[in-house]
Amino acid sequence: MWRRCQRLFYARPPQTPRLCPTPPVAGPSLSLPGAARTYTPPTERKRFYQNVSISQGEGGFEINLDHRKLKTPQAKLFTVPSEALAIAVATEWDSQQDTIKSYTMHLTTLCNTVLDNPSQRNKDQLIRAAVKFLETDTVCYRVEEPAGLVELQKNKWDPMIEWAEKRYNVEIGSSTSILGPNIPARTKDTFTSHLASYNTWALQGIEYAIAQLKSLILSMGVIDRHIPVEKAVLLSRLEEEYQIQRWGNVEWAHDYDLYELRARTAAGTLFAHLCSESSTVKHKLLQD
Repeated sequence: MWRRCQRLFYARPPQTPRLCPTPPVAGPSLSLPGAARTYTPPTERKRFYQNVSISQGEGGFEINLDHRKLKTPQAKLFTVPSEALAIAVATEWDSQQDTIKSYTMHLTTLCNTVLDNPSQRNKDQLIRAAVKFLETDTVCYRVEEPAGLVELQKNKWDPMIEWAEKRYNVEIGSSTSILGPNIPARTKDTFTSHLASYNTWALQGIEYAIAQLKSLILSMGVIDRHIPVEKAVLLSRLEEEYQIQRWGNVEWAHDYDLYELRARTAAGTLFAHLCSESSTVKHKLLQD
């Protein structure tokens, strides 16, 4: 896969660029007044570039649309710390067809959020926001009826809680109370310390995944490669899937929600891993 990506961005022969009367637009961004899952309205515009490439600058890796540098919504130079992340973002831009669909470019959006930081949050605030989800974690809230759903939650969610308790040496538990389980302070401290081992870029991806799944436990299961994205999404939608099995689904609507949730969760997970990479892919820089 990496070889194919490298051929795409480092060995592509020059082509005549498309003429466009407008300059490159900045990429999409998250609107974060306080929650990582609040988005700007979907926007589309005509594709104005032909070639996408990456190059290394003083601040990191940059994205080139033809011979113009990609900028953030706040007009900052779009620069990422990892070559692997730069290739992934460039792939998003190169995958756009005649129309640029910003709402499909989750990695670009996450990068813009880190670079522009519209909510002015620091690393400690990101960690607190992530750990706070533990108090309302999806897998910790249980129903008392119907019996079928009670049994389903026990069979599907208990193993995830047991894994997290063993993996991090903590106590979590579950509850049928509307107040949720009583999470010990030591458990929160342990997760806080663990998340502090990630850099700010990776934390943005982790919090984004947590916000999609509404579960710190499921998100860490994906980040730690204990479960795949598809299973995490299914577990986060357990009650909804139970209702669909009983009453059927709305044609196309449920499937769209499912695939979109998978895409966002996968993007957050991939972003966290790519931002944690310390090594770069060997390459020959493309000359501007």
